[in-house]
Amino acid sequence: MKIHLSSVFVDDQDKALRFYTDVLGFEKKHDVPLGVDRWLTVVSPEDPDGTELLLEPAGHPAVQPYRAALVTDGIPATSFAVEDVRAEYDRLRALGVRFAQEPVETGAVTTAVLDDTCGNLIQIVHSA
Repeated sequence: MKIHLSSVFVDDQDKALRFYTDVLGFEKKHDVPLGVDRWLTVVSPEDPDGTELLLEPAGHPAVQPYRAALVTDGIPATSFAVEDVRAEYDRLRALGVRFAQEPVETGAVTTAVLDDTCGNLIQIVHSA
């Protein structure tokens, strides 16, 4: 068994697609119209047939309180692996990304937490 799909709830799918592709560097995999929303997924260019991230519309009534609680408590909605957290932090800051947590080293793990502009905190992580 392997993970095929994960999702993050987003306020605006077009805005999320721009952020996740133009800023974070993912590639669009699927974009299927479903009424007013879309089945919209992105993948890592390093693994185009790997795990997809669904940019899921945040319209369900349970989503807003759930996301608000996560953001208030500083809990990331998901985590992305990077080779060098500090370098990725610097690259993303230069693109105007706001971070809720600057890079922190805890033993063999380095993390930072960014705001995806779509209602979520996202962690970037490297494990030595």
